[in-house]
Amino acid sequence: VQLQASGGGLALPGGSLRLSCAASGFTLDYYAIGWFRQAPGKEREGVSCISSNGGSTYYTDSVQGRFTISRDNAKNTVYLQMNSLKPEDTAVYYCATTRRCHMYSGYYRFRPAEFSSWGQGTLVTVSS
Repeated sequence: VQLQASGGGLALPGGSLRLSCAASGFTLDYYAIGWFRQAPGKEREGVSCISSNGGSTYYTDSVQGRFTISRDNAKNTVYLQMNSLKPEDTAVYYCATTRRCHMYSGYYRFRPAEFSSWGQGTLVTVSS
């Protein structure tokens, strides 16, 4: 039971990428899904979270207005559309399951310990 993130690559500053998160061995319908990222030498940071039915979405401050999380339960896939990319968005991006999205105050708005079914991430590099 694992998630697999894909769609990473090299993008120019100001460019766009769309990440996908697919499940193998289970259905995503009953789970909220979060996207995290981890840059070299930094802690894993929660980026966004979407409720199980897609009705509620949450974003950390640094990506609000630039990233959009969505899901297609029929395809058992969650997406992260990333626009207006910045060099500081460079990181390995991961997706993971949780019961409900919960945002905390402070810089780190999501807690990795509340998520599971982590899979291999996908590398996003934003550079000119």
